Amino acid sequence: MSPRALALVDGEHYPAVVRDALAELPYEFVGAVLVGGTEKLRSGNHDYGVPLAATLEEGVERHRPEIVVDLSDEPVLGPVERFALASRVLRFGLPYAGADFRLDPPRLDPFPLPSIGVVGTGKRVGKTALTGHVARLLSESRRVVVVAMGRGGPPEPEVVAVRPTVEELVALSREGRHAASDHLETAALVGVETVGCRRCGGGLAGAPFASNVAEGAEIAAALSPELVIFDGSGAAMPPIATDRVLLAVAGHQQPAVAAGYLNAYRLLRADLVVVTMAEAGSGWEQVRDAVRAVVPAHVRVLATVLRPRPLVDVRGRSVAYFCTAPPAAHDALAGHLAEVHGARVVHVSGNLADRATLREELERVRADVFLVELKAAAVDVVAEFGSVHGVEIGLVANDVEAIGGDLDLDELLLEMAGIGV
Repeated sequence: MSPRALALVDGEHYPAVVRDALAELPYEFVGAVLVGGTEKLRSGNHDYGVPLAATLEEGVERHRPEIVVDLSDEPVLGPVERFALASRVLRFGLPYAGADFRLDPPRLDPFPLPSIGVVGTGKRVGKTALTGHVARLLSESRRVVVVAMGRGGPPEPEVVAVRPTVEELVALSREGRHAASDHLETAALVGVETVGCRRCGGGLAGAPFASNVAEGAEIAAALSPELVIFDGSGAAMPPIATDRVLLAVAGHQQPAVAAGYLNAYRLLRADLVVVTMAEAGSGWEQVRDAVRAVVPAHVRVLATVLRPRPLVDVRGRSVAYFCTAPPAAHDALAGHLAEVHGARVVHVSGNLADRATLREELERVRADVFLVELKAAAVDVVAEFGSVHGVEIGLVANDVEAIGGDLDLDELLLEMAGIGV
């Protein structure tokens, strides 16, 4: 049986041409949406042989299609408009197809327990820091388990129930493990029980090509938590239908990327959007405005900055800080370490993802403590260097701090989790 389809048509095409195409294509067309070009149509000449809906949303609700088929073209629908439409279609859980393309919504498996998904619009957008913030906050009042997937995760899901030490992470690295994988980062920095998973590949809409997250979700459920947080990986989303979705968008991203392409789909799925790294002069306001133009009016958009919190005492000590932050943020990070934590900051590096440069840098830097984000080469290069040369290594968490004062992040997160409301 042919799938029930909703057609997208435009006035640039003569209705007779469209009617013939609808009859030829291998779908059961149950309705159509006229997406533009109506000025080209003769008055009253809107006969496409199927009922017309005023909007995509009306067409989906009225006709319950199994797929949306785009028979439009330039100039009515160009690439930008098509990605925007695709995002709306995928949000309904429907495929979106055209003459030479097809986009399918990510498969999301059901999950039996209360859950929150934390996802991002790209890599290095502060998503794992946001996961850590949510886990710390919500674990104060209920038992929380985090399921994290990463490109260097374990072949079989593993449970980390005790905070790993720097020495234990170095030992894992020497065994060939990715000792800075997201689940180890969350376990080490937050201290909540964490299930580590892996994934390979990521589609435009965020589906991983392969992952063991479904197995990890089963393990998490068997731990009998009151809430499970599913942490995405880069722009890839956990393949789980979580109750709520929290989206991290970096303030330094290009607005057209942060809110365009199929990031619009991610925005339409979000219950709360957090603009991270909203540093002065970064242009984050443009990102916020682009995001607000996509999300529904009821979805809050909150601007934040990330600030380092060492897990060791650095007051009065000289420190070198190794992170993944862009150079424009280094002065603010150094100032925070000095003013809030009393450190004497002698060096800030953003080269954790550049191993060759990082190794050269380590040879030149002298400090009482090397502080390091648990990212990229944090363990196999920085912590390994410290182990060999007798330099103290201190892990650093990133605190998420709201700016502007109009919204309270913790209140919004508690509301999202159904706590105190």
